[in-house]
Amino acid sequence: MAREFKMPDVGEGLTEAEILKWYVQPGDTVEDGQVVCEVETAKAAVELPIPYDGVVRELLFPEGTTVDVGQVIISVDVAGDAPAPAPEPEPEPVVAEAEAEEEAAPSGRQPVLVGYGVAEASTKRRARKGAAPEAAANGTPALTRPLAKPPVRKLAKDLGVDLATVIPSNPDGIITREDVHAAVAPPAAPEVPAQAPAPAPAPAPAAAPAAAPAAPVASYDSVRETRIPVKGVRKATAQAMIGSAFTAPHVTEFVTVDVTRTMKLVEELKADKDMAGLRVNPLLLISKALLVAIKRNPEISASWDEANQEIVQKHYVNLGIAAATPRGLIVPNIKDAHAKTLPELASALGELVATAREGKTSPAAMQGGTVTITNVGVFGVDTGTPILNPGESAILAVGAIKLQPWVHKGKVRPRQVTTLALSFDHRLVDGELGSKVLADVAAILERPKRLITWS
Repeated sequence: MAREFKMPDVGEGLTEAEILKWYVQPGDTVEDGQVVCEVETAKAAVELPIPYDGVVRELLFPEGTTVDVGQVIISVDVAGDAPAPAPEPEPEPVVAEAEAEEEAAPSGRQPVLVGYGVAEASTKRRARKGAAPEAAANGTPALTRPLAKPPVRKLAKDLGVDLATVIPSNPDGIITREDVHAAVAPPAAPEVPAQAPAPAPAPAPAAAPAAAPAAPVASYDSVRETRIPVKGVRKATAQAMIGSAFTAPHVTEFVTVDVTRTMKLVEELKADKDMAGLRVNPLLLISKALLVAIKRNPEISASWDEANQEIVQKHYVNLGIAAATPRGLIVPNIKDAHAKTLPELASALGELVATAREGKTSPAAMQGGTVTITNVGVFGVDTGTPILNPGESAILAVGAIKLQPWVHKGKVRPRQVTTLALSFDHRLVDGELGSKVLADVAAILERPKRLITWS
Protein backbone atom coordinates (compact mmCIF):
# COMPACT_ATOMS: atom_id res chain seq x y z
CA MET A 1 0.00 0.00 0.00
CA ALA A 2 1.03 3.61 -0.49
CA ARG A 3 1.78 5.92 2.45
CA GLU A 4 1.77 9.70 2.05
CA PHE A 5 4.14 11.99 3.97
CA LYS A 6 2.93 15.54 4.50
CA MET A 7 4.99 18.70 4.98
CA PRO A 8 5.21 19.13 8.77
CA ASP A 9 5.37 22.38 10.72
CA VAL A 10 9.08 22.30 11.59
CA GLY A 11 8.92 25.59 13.48
CA GLU A 12 6.33 27.31 15.63
CA GLY A 13 3.26 28.09 13.57
CA LEU A 14 5.08 28.19 10.21
CA THR A 15 2.71 27.85 7.26
CA GLU A 16 5.06 26.93 4.40
CA ALA A 17 8.51 25.70 3.48
CA GLU A 18 10.58 25.54 0.28
CA ILE A 19 11.98 22.21 -0.88
CA LEU A 20 15.69 22.86 -1.37
CA LYS A 21 16.93 19.37 -2.27
CA TRP A 22 15.62 15.85 -2.65
CA TYR A 23 17.96 13.09 -1.43
CA VAL A 24 15.85 10.30 -2.97
CA GLN A 25 14.18 9.60 -6.31
CA PRO A 26 11.25 7.39 -7.37
CA GLY A 27 12.24 3.75 -7.09
CA ASP A 28 14.72 4.30 -4.25
CA THR A 29 14.39 2.18 -1.11
CA VAL A 30 14.03 4.17 2.11
CA GLU A 31 14.14 3.21 5.78
CA ASP A 32 12.30 4.59 8.79
CA GLY A 33 14.16 7.72 9.96
CA GLN A 34 16.09 8.25 6.71
CA VAL A 35 16.44 11.88 5.61
CA VAL A 36 14.67 12.28 2.27
CA CYS A 37 14.82 16.03 1.67
CA GLU A 38 16.02 19.40 2.93
CA VAL A 39 13.55 22.26 3.25
CA GLU A 40 13.95 25.93 4.06
CA THR A 41 11.44 27.65 6.30
CA ALA A 42 11.27 31.30 7.23
CA LYS A 43 13.72 30.52 10.01
CA ALA A 44 16.22 27.89 8.89
CA ALA A 45 17.08 24.94 6.65
CA VAL A 46 15.83 21.64 8.08
CA GLU A 47 16.27 18.01 6.99
CA LEU A 48 13.11 15.87 7.02
CA PRO A 49 13.21 12.13 7.89
CA ILE A 50 10.65 9.69 6.46
CA PRO A 51 8.71 7.63 9.02
CA TYR A 52 8.25 4.54 6.79
CA ASP A 53 10.18 1.61 5.34
CA GLY A 54 9.45 1.13 1.65
CA VAL A 55 10.07 2.22 -1.93
CA VAL A 56 9.59 5.80 -3.12
CA ARG A 57 6.61 5.94 -5.49
CA GLU A 58 6.43 9.66 -6.32
CA LEU A 59 7.91 13.06 -5.43
CA LEU A 60 4.95 15.42 -5.66
CA PHE A 61 6.93 18.68 -5.76
CA PRO A 62 10.19 19.57 -7.52
CA GLU A 63 13.11 21.33 -5.86
CA GLY A 64 12.58 25.06 -5.48
CA THR A 65 8.84 24.76 -4.85
CA THR A 66 7.23 26.39 -1.81
CA VAL A 67 4.79 23.97 -0.20
CA ASP A 68 2.10 24.67 2.40
CA VAL A 69 2.29 22.81 5.70
CA GLY A 70 0.01 19.76 5.52
CA GLN A 71 0.43 19.09 1.79
CA VAL A 72 1.68 15.66 0.70
CA ILE A 73 5.23 15.91 -0.62
CA ILE A 74 6.21 12.26 -1.13
CA SER A 75 4.43 8.90 -1.39
CA VAL A 76 6.05 5.59 -0.43
CA ASP A 77 4.98 2.01 -1.19
CA VAL A 78 5.19 -0.02 2.01
CA ALA A 79 4.92 -3.77 2.45
CA GLY A 80 2.08 -3.86 4.98
CA ASP A 81 -0.36 -1.83 7.02
CA ALA A 82 1.84 -1.59 10.08
CA PRO A 83 3.29 1.92 10.15
CA ALA A 84 6.24 1.01 12.31
CA PRO A 85 7.63 -1.99 14.23
CA ALA A 86 5.47 -2.50 17.31
CA PRO A 87 7.39 -1.60 20.47
CA GLU A 88 5.27 -3.85 22.75
CA PRO A 89 7.73 -6.81 22.87
CA GLU A 90 10.55 -4.63 24.22
CA PRO A 91 9.24 -1.84 26.43
CA GLU A 92 11.85 -2.57 29.07
CA PRO A 93 14.59 -0.12 27.89
CA VAL A 94 12.10 2.73 27.73
CA VAL A 95 10.61 2.06 31.16
CA ALA A 96 14.05 1.61 32.62
CA GLU A 97 14.87 5.14 31.55
CA ALA A 98 11.96 6.44 33.64
CA GLU A 99 12.80 4.10 36.54
CA ALA A 100 16.31 5.53 36.84
CA GLU A 101 14.83 8.95 37.48
CA GLU A 102 12.12 7.77 39.89
CA GLU A 103 14.43 5.60 42.01
CA ALA A 104 16.72 8.57 42.64
CA ALA A 105 13.90 10.78 43.92
CA PRO A 106 12.94 9.08 47.27
CA SER A 107 16.37 9.69 48.83
CA GLY A 108 16.34 13.38 47.89
CA ARG A 109 18.93 13.01 45.15
CA GLN A 110 18.51 14.70 41.78
CA PRO A 111 17.51 12.36 38.93
CA VAL A 112 20.40 11.20 36.77
CA LEU A 113 19.89 12.04 33.11
CA VAL A 114 20.53 9.24 30.65
CA GLY A 115 24.06 9.54 29.30
CA TYR A 116 25.25 11.85 32.11
CA GLY A 117 25.94 9.42 34.92
CA VAL A 118 24.78 6.35 36.82
CA ALA A 119 22.16 6.43 39.55
CA GLU A 120 22.98 4.68 42.81
CA ALA A 121 21.56 1.18 43.15
CA SER A 122 18.12 0.85 44.68
CA THR A 123 16.06 -2.19 45.53
CA LYS A 124 12.81 -0.32 44.92
CA ARG A 125 11.32 -0.88 41.50
CA ARG A 126 8.52 0.99 39.83
CA ALA A 127 5.39 -0.96 39.06
CA ARG A 128 4.45 -0.77 35.42
CA LYS A 129 0.77 0.03 35.12
CA GLY A 130 -0.67 0.12 38.62
CA ALA A 131 1.98 2.40 40.07
CA ALA A 132 0.57 5.72 38.93
CA PRO A 133 -2.83 5.34 40.68
CA GLU A 134 -1.13 4.07 43.86
CA ALA A 135 1.24 7.03 43.87
CA ALA A 136 -1.68 9.42 43.56
CA ALA A 137 -3.52 7.68 46.39
CA ASN A 138 -0.50 8.01 48.69
CA GLY A 139 -0.11 11.69 47.90
CA THR A 140 3.10 11.09 45.95
CA PRO A 141 3.32 12.85 42.58
CA ALA A 142 3.24 10.39 39.70
CA LEU A 143 5.97 10.35 37.07
CA THR A 144 4.73 12.32 34.08
CA ARG A 145 7.62 12.03 31.63
CA PRO A 146 6.32 10.67 28.29
CA LEU A 147 7.58 7.21 27.34
CA ALA A 148 9.43 7.07 24.03
CA LYS A 149 12.56 5.50 22.60
CA PRO A 150 15.60 7.73 21.94
CA PRO A 151 15.10 7.81 18.13
CA VAL A 152 11.52 8.97 18.65
CA ARG A 153 12.67 11.66 21.10
CA LYS A 154 15.20 12.88 18.52
CA LEU A 155 12.53 12.96 15.82
CA ALA A 156 10.24 14.98 18.10
CA LYS A 157 13.07 17.41 18.86
CA ASP A 158 13.89 17.85 15.15
CA LEU A 159 10.24 18.55 14.33
CA GLY A 160 9.71 20.83 17.33
CA VAL A 161 7.12 18.56 18.97
CA ASP A 162 6.62 18.53 22.76
CA LEU A 163 6.21 14.84 23.66
CA ALA A 164 4.05 15.82 26.62
CA THR A 165 1.37 16.92 24.14
CA VAL A 166 1.46 13.72 22.05
CA ILE A 167 -1.30 11.12 22.59
CA PRO A 168 0.24 7.63 22.30
CA SER A 169 -1.63 5.13 20.11
CA ASN A 170 0.11 2.19 21.78
CA PRO A 171 -1.87 0.58 24.64
CA ASP A 172 1.30 0.58 26.78
CA GLY A 173 1.49 4.37 26.51
CA ILE A 174 4.74 4.34 24.47
CA ILE A 175 4.93 7.11 21.87
CA THR A 176 5.89 5.98 18.36
CA ARG A 177 7.12 7.79 15.27
CA GLU A 178 3.60 7.70 13.84
CA ASP A 179 2.29 9.48 16.94
CA VAL A 180 4.87 12.24 16.53
CA HIS A 181 4.07 12.77 12.85
CA ALA A 182 0.35 12.77 13.63
CA ALA A 183 0.97 15.50 16.19
CA VAL A 184 2.61 17.84 13.67
CA ALA A 185 0.02 17.35 10.94
CA PRO A 186 -2.69 20.07 11.09
CA PRO A 187 -6.27 18.79 11.60
CA ALA A 188 -7.47 20.31 8.32
CA ALA A 189 -4.54 18.90 6.34
CA PRO A 190 -6.36 15.85 4.86
CA GLU A 191 -8.44 18.12 2.59
CA VAL A 192 -5.36 19.87 1.22
CA PRO A 193 -3.71 16.99 -0.74
CA ALA A 194 -6.14 17.66 -3.59
CA GLN A 195 -3.94 20.65 -4.36
CA ALA A 196 -0.84 18.49 -4.64
CA PRO A 197 -1.04 17.82 -8.38
CA ALA A 198 -1.35 21.58 -9.05
CA PRO A 199 2.43 22.24 -9.15
CA ALA A 200 2.72 20.15 -12.34
CA PRO A 201 3.36 23.25 -14.53
CA ALA A 202 5.77 24.66 -11.94
CA PRO A 203 8.90 22.50 -12.50
CA ALA A 204 10.30 24.56 -15.35
CA PRO A 205 10.30 27.97 -13.63
CA ALA A 206 11.22 26.42 -10.27
CA ALA A 207 14.61 25.32 -11.53
CA ALA A 208 15.65 28.83 -12.51
CA PRO A 209 15.62 30.48 -9.04
CA ALA A 210 17.62 27.60 -7.60
CA ALA A 211 20.40 28.11 -10.12
CA ALA A 212 20.31 31.91 -10.17
CA PRO A 213 22.27 32.63 -6.95
CA ALA A 214 25.15 30.42 -8.06
CA ALA A 215 25.49 32.12 -11.46
CA PRO A 216 28.13 34.84 -11.92
CA VAL A 217 26.98 38.45 -11.80
CA ALA A 218 25.90 39.51 -15.27
CA SER A 219 27.65 42.41 -16.94
CA TYR A 220 25.84 45.68 -17.68
CA ASP A 221 26.03 44.94 -21.40
CA SER A 222 24.35 41.51 -21.29
CA VAL A 223 21.56 41.84 -18.70
CA ARG A 224 20.03 45.07 -17.41
CA GLU A 225 17.95 43.62 -14.57
CA THR A 226 17.74 40.44 -12.51
CA ARG A 227 14.71 39.60 -10.38
CA ILE A 228 15.18 37.41 -7.32
CA PRO A 229 12.11 35.98 -5.56
CA VAL A 230 11.79 37.14 -1.95
CA LYS A 231 11.18 34.03 0.13
CA GLY A 232 12.51 31.93 2.97
CA VAL A 233 14.86 33.59 5.44
CA ARG A 234 15.09 36.86 3.49
CA LYS A 235 11.30 37.23 3.36
CA ALA A 236 10.97 36.54 7.08
CA THR A 237 13.77 39.00 7.88
CA ALA A 238 12.12 41.75 5.83
CA GLN A 239 8.77 41.25 7.55
CA ALA A 240 10.35 41.14 11.00
CA MET A 241 12.38 44.30 10.43
CA ILE A 242 9.35 46.22 9.17
CA GLY A 243 7.36 45.08 12.17
CA SER A 244 10.16 46.00 14.57
CA ALA A 245 10.95 49.39 13.04
CA PHE A 246 7.33 50.54 13.07
CA THR A 247 6.32 48.98 16.40
CA ALA A 248 9.15 49.61 18.85
CA PRO A 249 10.32 53.23 19.24
CA HIS A 250 14.05 52.94 18.56
CA VAL A 251 16.73 55.06 20.20
CA THR A 252 20.42 54.67 19.29
CA GLU A 253 23.39 55.89 21.30
CA PHE A 254 27.06 55.85 20.30
CA VAL A 255 30.41 55.72 22.06
CA THR A 256 33.97 55.57 20.67
CA VAL A 257 36.38 53.62 22.83
CA ASP A 258 40.07 52.69 23.00
CA VAL A 259 40.18 48.86 22.87
CA THR A 260 43.96 48.45 22.72
CA ARG A 261 44.07 46.53 26.01
CA THR A 262 41.23 44.28 24.87
CA MET A 263 43.11 43.42 21.67
CA LYS A 264 46.21 42.55 23.74
CA LEU A 265 44.08 40.31 25.96
CA VAL A 266 42.73 38.53 22.88
CA GLU A 267 46.29 37.63 21.86
CA GLU A 268 47.10 36.44 25.38
CA LEU A 269 43.99 34.25 25.52
CA LYS A 270 44.90 32.65 22.20
CA ALA A 271 48.09 31.39 23.84
CA ASP A 272 46.33 30.30 27.06
CA LYS A 273 46.16 26.51 27.43
CA ASP A 274 42.66 26.75 28.94
CA MET A 275 41.44 28.29 25.67
CA ALA A 276 43.22 25.81 23.39
CA GLY A 277 41.09 24.78 20.42
CA LEU A 278 38.49 27.50 21.10
CA ARG A 279 37.51 30.44 18.93
CA VAL A 280 39.11 33.52 20.55
CA ASN A 281 38.49 36.91 18.93
CA PRO A 282 37.35 40.42 19.88
CA LEU A 283 33.68 39.36 19.57
CA LEU A 284 34.19 36.95 22.46
CA LEU A 285 35.31 39.69 24.85
CA ILE A 286 32.70 42.13 23.55
CA SER A 287 30.02 39.50 24.23
CA LYS A 288 31.34 38.95 27.74
CA ALA A 289 31.48 42.70 28.33
CA LEU A 290 27.82 43.06 27.30
CA LEU A 291 26.81 40.18 29.58
CA VAL A 292 28.57 41.84 32.53
CA ALA A 293 26.93 45.18 31.69
CA ILE A 294 23.50 43.50 31.68
CA LYS A 295 24.27 41.87 35.02
CA ARG A 296 24.98 45.33 36.43
CA ASN A 297 21.83 46.74 34.79
CA PRO A 298 19.39 43.80 34.70
CA GLU A 299 16.33 45.93 33.83
CA ILE A 300 17.47 46.05 30.21
CA SER A 301 16.77 42.34 29.75
CA ALA A 302 13.02 42.61 29.15
CA SER A 303 10.27 42.51 26.54
CA TRP A 304 7.05 44.39 25.89
CA ASP A 305 3.78 42.42 26.16
CA GLU A 306 1.36 44.49 24.09
CA ALA A 307 -1.64 42.21 24.66
CA ASN A 308 -1.42 42.40 28.45
CA GLN A 309 0.21 45.83 28.60
CA GLU A 310 3.04 44.49 30.72
CA ILE A 311 6.83 44.70 30.80
CA VAL A 312 8.27 41.20 31.14
CA GLN A 313 11.53 41.23 33.08
CA LYS A 314 13.83 38.35 32.10
CA HIS A 315 16.31 37.09 34.65
CA TYR A 316 18.44 35.42 32.00
CA VAL A 317 20.21 36.38 28.78
CA ASN A 318 19.82 34.48 25.52
CA LEU A 319 22.51 36.29 23.56
CA GLY A 320 21.77 36.64 19.84
CA ILE A 321 24.58 36.91 17.29
CA ALA A 322 23.60 38.28 13.88
CA ALA A 323 25.07 36.07 11.17
CA ALA A 324 25.14 36.74 7.42
CA THR A 325 24.53 33.52 5.47
CA PRO A 326 23.97 32.75 1.78
CA ARG A 327 20.24 32.54 2.54
CA GLY A 328 20.15 35.91 4.32
CA LEU A 329 20.60 37.34 7.79
CA ILE A 330 19.74 35.07 10.72
CA VAL A 331 20.08 35.67 14.46
CA PRO A 332 20.63 32.45 16.41
CA ASN A 333 21.15 32.89 20.13
CA ILE A 334 23.20 31.30 22.89
CA LYS A 335 20.80 30.08 25.55
CA ASP A 336 21.58 31.21 29.14
CA ALA A 337 24.74 32.97 27.99
CA HIS A 338 24.86 34.86 31.31
CA ALA A 339 25.72 31.62 33.15
CA LYS A 340 28.63 30.59 30.91
CA THR A 341 32.31 30.91 31.71
CA LEU A 342 34.62 32.50 29.15
CA PRO A 343 35.72 29.11 27.69
CA GLU A 344 32.07 27.96 27.56
CA LEU A 345 31.05 31.18 25.83
CA ALA A 346 33.90 30.78 23.31
CA SER A 347 32.79 27.22 22.57
CA ALA A 348 29.15 28.28 22.11
CA LEU A 349 30.12 31.14 19.79
CA GLY A 350 32.28 28.85 17.67
CA GLU A 351 29.50 26.28 17.35
CA LEU A 352 26.92 28.97 16.54
CA VAL A 353 29.03 30.47 13.75
CA ALA A 354 29.95 27.09 12.23
CA THR A 355 26.34 25.90 12.23
CA ALA A 356 25.11 29.14 10.65
CA ARG A 357 27.71 28.96 7.87
CA GLU A 358 26.64 25.39 7.07
CA GLY A 359 23.01 26.53 6.91
CA LYS A 360 22.04 24.05 9.63
CA THR A 361 20.80 26.45 12.29
CA SER A 362 17.64 25.01 13.83
CA PRO A 363 14.45 27.02 14.40
CA ALA A 364 14.83 26.51 18.16
CA ALA A 365 18.23 28.23 18.08
CA MET A 366 16.60 31.41 16.77
CA GLN A 367 13.78 31.60 19.28
CA GLY A 368 13.70 33.26 22.69
CA GLY A 369 16.50 35.82 22.20
CA THR A 370 16.73 38.73 24.64
CA VAL A 371 19.64 40.91 23.43
CA THR A 372 21.67 40.80 20.18
CA ILE A 373 25.16 41.74 18.96
CA THR A 374 25.77 42.60 15.29
CA ASN A 375 29.39 42.93 14.18
CA VAL A 376 29.35 45.28 11.18
CA GLY A 377 33.06 45.95 11.71
CA VAL A 378 33.97 42.79 9.78
CA PHE A 379 32.86 44.66 6.64
CA GLY A 380 35.08 47.66 7.42
CA VAL A 381 32.13 49.77 8.59
CA ASP A 382 32.65 52.19 11.48
CA THR A 383 29.20 51.57 13.01
CA GLY A 384 25.47 51.73 12.25
CA THR A 385 22.00 52.17 13.73
CA PRO A 386 20.83 48.56 14.14
CA ILE A 387 17.15 47.60 14.19
CA LEU A 388 15.96 45.51 17.11
CA ASN A 389 15.32 41.82 16.66
CA PRO A 390 11.55 41.48 17.27
CA GLY A 391 10.73 40.81 20.93
CA GLU A 392 14.12 41.97 22.20
CA SER A 393 14.99 45.08 24.18
CA ALA A 394 18.42 46.03 22.80
CA ILE A 395 20.98 45.37 20.06
CA LEU A 396 24.67 46.33 20.11
CA ALA A 397 26.46 47.16 16.84
CA VAL A 398 30.26 46.81 16.86
CA GLY A 399 32.24 48.83 14.33
CA ALA A 400 35.61 48.20 12.73
CA ILE A 401 38.62 48.26 15.05
CA LYS A 402 41.17 50.63 13.52
CA LEU A 403 44.53 52.13 14.45
CA GLN A 404 43.86 55.81 15.12
CA PRO A 405 45.57 58.76 16.84
CA TRP A 406 44.28 58.88 20.41
CA VAL A 407 45.15 60.88 23.51
CA HIS A 408 46.62 58.33 25.92
CA LYS A 409 48.26 59.40 29.19
CA GLY A 410 48.44 62.99 27.98
CA LYS A 411 50.07 62.21 24.64
CA VAL A 412 48.74 61.53 21.17
CA ARG A 413 49.55 57.94 20.32
CA PRO A 414 48.34 55.31 17.84
CA ARG A 415 45.68 53.17 19.56
CA GLN A 416 43.17 50.51 18.55
CA VAL A 417 39.80 52.29 18.51
CA THR A 418 36.22 51.26 17.69
CA THR A 419 32.74 52.79 17.83
CA LEU A 420 29.83 51.01 19.52
CA ALA A 421 26.15 51.74 18.86
CA LEU A 422 23.36 50.55 21.15
CA SER A 423 19.78 50.62 19.90
CA PHE A 424 17.02 49.99 22.43
CA ASP A 425 13.24 49.94 22.77
CA HIS A 426 12.38 53.27 24.41
CA ARG A 427 9.17 51.79 25.86
CA LEU A 428 11.33 49.50 28.00
CA VAL A 429 14.63 51.33 28.28
CA ASP A 430 14.97 55.02 29.08
CA GLY A 431 18.00 57.13 28.22
CA GLU A 432 19.63 56.64 31.62
CA LEU A 433 19.46 52.85 31.55
CA GLY A 434 20.60 52.61 27.93
CA SER A 435 23.49 55.00 28.61
CA LYS A 436 24.61 53.01 31.65
CA VAL A 437 24.71 49.75 29.72
CA LEU A 438 26.65 51.26 26.80
CA ALA A 439 29.06 53.06 29.15
CA ASP A 440 29.71 49.84 31.08
CA VAL A 441 30.49 47.92 27.88
CA ALA A 442 32.90 50.66 26.79
CA ALA A 443 34.58 50.81 30.22
CA ILE A 444 35.18 47.04 30.23
CA LEU A 445 36.64 47.05 26.71
CA GLU A 446 38.91 49.95 27.64
CA ARG A 447 40.12 48.14 30.76
CA PRO A 448 39.23 44.43 30.40
CA LYS A 449 40.43 43.65 33.94
CA ARG A 450 37.03 44.97 34.97
CA LEU A 451 35.66 41.65 33.68
CA ILE A 452 37.10 40.18 36.87
CA THR A 453 36.16 42.91 39.33
CA TRP A 454 32.65 43.54 37.97
CA SER A 455 31.61 39.94 37.28
